[in-house]
Amino acid sequence: MTALVIDVRKGRPADAEGIADVHAAAWREAYSGLIPAVALERMIVRRSAPWWREAVAKKRGLLVLDVGGKVAGYTTFGAARTRTSATVAEVQEFYLAPEYQGIGLGARLFAGAVKMLRAQGYVRLVIRALAENDRAVTFYERRGGRLVARSEETLGGKALPCLWFEFRL
Repeated sequence: MTALVIDVRKGRPADAEGIADVHAAAWREAYSGLIPAVALERMIVRRSAPWWREAVAKKRGLLVLDVGGKVAGYTTFGAARTRTSATVAEVQEFYLAPEYQGIGLGARLFAGAVKMLRAQGYVRLVIRALAENDRAVTFYERRGGRLVARSEETLGGKALPCLWFEFRL
């Protein structure tokens, strides 16, 4: 009998290629049709394995979802960029490869990030999603996220509405 090991763990430089692959696949799946195609591809190419290798070495808050030795998802997080309070954290990125979405693995990765943030003394978490990214919005709502703000980001010359969710840790 064989067992499939699923783990949420800190990212390592050796994960860079897998993170880059997840990033590319997840962004294409989530943002095709929302972000102009040329801008989307430029953003993906910019985040290739060498970029991720350096990012993993620098980031304290980077977890990967490891499924049988393969990176299936990742999340990056840390102090909120708005610096409203020292006890507010922000998830900057949260992505799973499309083939791993919708089967409960995202919840495991999210729980891992929450656990790590609580251990660091954070009491609230904010996360942003494009308003038209229904899958992400639904995911955050199901985890208990409360809509607290709206903003707009311009990508590829297109204004995109964003939703900000807050979680009590």
